[in-house]
Amino acid sequence: MCHSPTVTEGSASRRGLAAPFLEFSGVPSHGRVLDAGCGTGSLTFTLAAHPELAAIEALDFEENFVAALRGRTTDPRIRAQQGDVCALPYGNEEFDGVYFLLVLHFVTDPHRALREMRRVLRPGATAAAAVWDNCGGMPSWRLFWDTIRALEPEAADRGAIPAKRPLTGEGELCAAFENAGFTGVAATMLAIRMDYTNFDDFWHPMVYGQGAFGSFFDALPQTRRGRLQDAVKAAYLAGDGDGPRGFASVAWAVRGTA
Repeated sequence: MCHSPTVTEGSASRRGLAAPFLEFSGVPSHGRVLDAGCGTGSLTFTLAAHPELAAIEALDFEENFVAALRGRTTDPRIRAQQGDVCALPYGNEEFDGVYFLLVLHFVTDPHRALREMRRVLRPGATAAAAVWDNCGGMPSWRLFWDTIRALEPEAADRGAIPAKRPLTGEGELCAAFENAGFTGVAATMLAIRMDYTNFDDFWHPMVYGQGAFGSFFDALPQTRRGRLQDAVKAAYLAGDGDGPRGFASVAWAVRGTA
């Protein structure tokens, strides 16, 4: 089994990236497409704005995301189901387009997922994926995790700080597409703003939406929890009052032909 962990901070970023991602990757003029790792449907609904598509499959490992997507649409072309992106529950050569938006760097075997992506595509059809740029592309994450590392180095030793995600370095996603057998591989960078209304809006998803860190944080003595929160808040405020902040964020996007 190859699946992605639940990542609760992703909905806003998916919404922001969906349109430019499809502008780069392209949408087929007809047929059936797959949103693999669909979350609650940001890309699915952007695809649904294309009336020429006959069917839109949406797949996610988390059943609660699938249920949320189902509850948000009455479009008869959309079919959402629970499933594993590394063992796609479809036959060979079923799709005219397959998309992985902010998914591959969270699955345990992204290379297997890409091979599955190619398997279900019809010859000549397009695959596209996007992942965050791990090297400087997420300043909001760097602000948070660099502060945590400085004050609580034990967090890294105990696996509470995320390691570098696969395929997030320059050229890595392109190489993975080529190794999976795609041709005509092309890449670009997509930039959006990650906007927060205030410090609390920034703090809570970062603490409790990043795997093991929430449990590590809750187990700390109250004085150390308070010290960490105060330090991250000082970095977020940067000498100004609390309120909205926006961080430019960059993703790598790659497309290829089956």
